[in-house]
Amino acid sequence: MSLSTEKPIISLYAEKPVLYSFFRSSCAWRVRIALQVAGIEVEQIAVNLAQSGQNSTEYGNTNPLRQVPTLVIHGIRISQSMAIMEYLNDISDGKLMPADPKLKAQVRMISEIINAGIQPIQNSSVLNKYSSSLEERAAWAKHWISKGFNALEKLLSETAGQMCVGDSVTIADCCLVPQVSNAVRFEVDMSLYPTISRINNNLVNRPEFKVATPENQPDFV
Repeated sequence: MSLSTEKPIISLYAEKPVLYSFFRSSCAWRVRIALQVAGIEVEQIAVNLAQSGQNSTEYGNTNPLRQVPTLVIHGIRISQSMAIMEYLNDISDGKLMPADPKLKAQVRMISEIINAGIQPIQNSSVLNKYSSSLEERAAWAKHWISKGFNALEKLLSETAGQMCVGDSVTIADCCLVPQVSNAVRFEVDMSLYPTISRINNNLVNRPEFKVATPENQPDFV
């Protein structure tokens, strides 16, 4: 992925797909993994959330909710990471989802536990609104991640092979790795979650996951 430092590209018909991203965003991180798995090259435009880059007029025209990621591809603009990853699956001959409806439902279930049940509650915007105390923010995030992981550990014991669902990388795995990173950052005791830890260890050294990590992004500081 290459990085542009110019103003965000508004055209829906750029020759190369454009990903608006921030290196530290776990939602953008999961989409970067999915792009690698799907084999789709993009031009990457950094939206610096740490400096309120999402509040610029240019980015507001691109994503009215002023969140990352946003993907501009094939004449459409897609926000929300799950919608983006579902689209990437559809245009890559199913590289991110199993064909079997039951397995596909399990992938979506696990993904949404992370996407809707864990990550938003410990997101920086929520933490900033919750408290100005760093200790209180950390305790809040740790509580909700732990609660979500308690459920996720039980479900993964039923669905997992080498990956979250069976032995192939899916959208669920794209969601899992960034969330485990958040858990470690907030000092969640990962020894309580052996299945989550095992799957994460199986994933993090795969090339498509390594390329997508925050420290390997052009806007990493």
